[in-house]
Amino acid sequence: MSHSDAEHRPPGEPLRMTRIVLRPTGNPLPLGFMALAVATAGFSSLQLGVVGPDEGTTVALAVLVLTVPLQLLSAVIGFGARDPIAGTGMAMVSGVWAMIAVTTLTSPPGSTSPALGVLLVTASLAMLAPAAAAHGKLLAAAVMVGSAARFAVTGISEVTGSGAWEVAAGALGLALAALALYAALGFVLEEVDHPVRLPVLRRGDGIKPLRDDMDEQVEGIARAAGVRQQL
Repeated sequence: MSHSDAEHRPPGEPLRMTRIVLRPTGNPLPLGFMALAVATAGFSSLQLGVVGPDEGTTVALAVLVLTVPLQLLSAVIGFGARDPIAGTGMAMVSGVWAMIAVTTLTSPPGSTSPALGVLLVTASLAMLAPAAAAHGKLLAAAVMVGSAARFAVTGISEVTGSGAWEVAAGALGLALAALALYAALGFVLEEVDHPVRLPVLRRGDGIKPLRDDMDEQVEGIARAAGVRQQL
């Protein structure tokens, strides 16, 4: 189209020609939370002495082949659905678990790493950002805050080499696994509209997707990332 044609285009015509296509996806949170439960329970078993230090290689490999890719998949789906917990949160958690697993594989069994500890504490602070953005889904935010706390305590145990901090990290990891499994079950039952429901603590904007009609849900879509002109 020439420049003159563009100048004589009727006002509002570009908007009338614009179409925004939404692609339905499944809720990726249950998958990400189940993968999280596997990883945190595995490393807790090492920290609490349930399995010996020589089993660290098995746990680390399991996390690399199961937790990391499944949480990355959850993150990709979450970004497409414009969900900060499923997108940013799961991507960050996946990266942290990969970092822990690789460090475990390349370090002597039972050893500690102050450098890893510093990185874990820093990552735990960064993870509070997506948790703060999920004010409408309190249970999902609680899982992220629990993950941040679990990584922070693990980081302190790596820096100090303290057995007490290591036990605390292991116990916190098991509690996080239970919370993640509960959240996964709660969101799965919600997705399939099961007659039995578990409280997932939705409020405000978190309730709207289950209550509002299509017109209300797509309100403001033009200002969403990927639709507006700049991120």
